[in-house]
Amino acid sequence: MTPAIIFNIQLVLGYAAWLLCFATYGWPRLKTIDPDAAMRAIAALHSFRFFGLAFVVPGLVGAGVPPGFAVPAAWGDLAASILAMLALASFRSRPLFWLFAAAFNLAGAADLVIDYYHAVRLGLPEVSAGLGSMYAIPMLYVPVLMITHGAAFLLMGRALLGHSVDSDPARASQPA
Repeated sequence: MTPAIIFNIQLVLGYAAWLLCFATYGWPRLKTIDPDAAMRAIAALHSFRFFGLAFVVPGLVGAGVPPGFAVPAAWGDLAASILAMLALASFRSRPLFWLFAAAFNLAGAADLVIDYYHAVRLGLPEVSAGLGSMYAIPMLYVPVLMITHGAAFLLMGRALLGHSVDSDPARASQPA
């Protein structure tokens, strides 16, 4: 089996495993709590995306990893991470929180889609051994990030339809 076939099988299985876990443990919990708290939990996960900067640390990934993949992936992850942290830091101001939540989800999901595009276009699966320890990111971390972006977009829809804590007068007066 070629490295590219193994890479793609593992990527698909990463999504399958995370979808099963998220459907069993994550989504049932997130959909029962108010969208503010649920989005806060997703932002906490995405705040660790700064780890993607490791793609540009000299020597950490092999020279065969295309810079056209590594550089945009690293900086896109950093941007999503900072926006997620800003969302977390602004939680007491719901309008600002939701602005940053929308920003980190739009930027983060776009980053992952662009990374997939670059990976395919530049042949990353064929040189995936060059990822070294960073191989775990596309196999283990990226699937859960993409799945939680999908969940976040659903939560944003719920919030826009008036299902947020701010729309419930009984809970709006409670401190955050």
